[in-house]
Amino acid sequence: MTSVHLHPAVAEAFPDTRIALVTARGLRGAEPWPETAVAVEELERQLADGVWGPADESDARIGVWHAAYRAFGTNPRRIRPSVDALGRRLAKQGVLPRINPAVDSYNVVSVRHGLPAGAFDLAAVDGEVVIGFADGSEEFTPLGEPGTVERPKAGEVIYRDAAGVLTRHWNHRDAHRTRVTEQSVDALFLLETLRPDGEQLAAAAGELAELLTPHSAAVTVRRLDPGSARVEV
Repeated sequence: MTSVHLHPAVAEAFPDTRIALVTARGLRGAEPWPETAVAVEELERQLADGVWGPADESDARIGVWHAAYRAFGTNPRRIRPSVDALGRRLAKQGVLPRINPAVDSYNVVSVRHGLPAGAFDLAAVDGEVVIGFADGSEEFTPLGEPGTVERPKAGEVIYRDAAGVLTRHWNHRDAHRTRVTEQSVDALFLLETLRPDGEQLAAAAGELAELLTPHSAAVTVRRLDPGSARVEV
C-alpha cells in the first residue's frame, strides 16, 4: 500500500488543511460512465440557465487558496489554484473539458463544491506521497509535456514521491508520470480545503465515491489533516 503524509512544516503553516483521499481499486476506465456524463451535463445546464456558477476568488473557498499561494510565494492570479482555473474556464466556455471518465468525475465534483481536486495512478507512484515544501532540487515533468523538466522553487508547496514531484504550487498542475488514464487500474483521488469546516469536503468526497463505485472493484474514503498526518491508502 501507499501512504500519504502531510509534512509537519506544511501542517504548521496551514493548520486548517483537510484532504479527502478517495482510493479506487479495480477501475474500469474504458467502459461508459453514464452517471458521470449526466453529472457533467447537468452542471453545464445549470450554468447555462443561470441557476449556478463556479466559485471565483471572491468566494472564501477560493480566497483561502489565493492567500496560501501568496504565503508560499506564488502569484495566484498568474498561476491559479486548480479549481479556480477550471471554474474560470467553465464560466468562459460553458463546458467542462472531457478527458476520460475518471478525470471528468473529479472535475465535476471539484467545480460543484469549489474544492481543488486531483488524482494519481497508484501504479506510477514510487513510495510514500509527501505534501511538503520544495527545497529547490526536485524535478517535475508537467502533465502533457513529457519532454519538459521544471524545478519548483524552494518553499513552494508540492506533492512528491521518491521519484520526483507529483504536483506544483500545491494543486496548480499535476505530473505527467502519475496521470490517470482510461487504462489506470488503481487510482488515488484527492479533494482539498484550507477551511476548518469539513462538511463540504465530506459531501464532495461522498459524491466522488458515488461516481467511482459503479466502475471500481472497491472505493474507500479517508481523511488527512494535521491530527492524522499520515494515512495509508
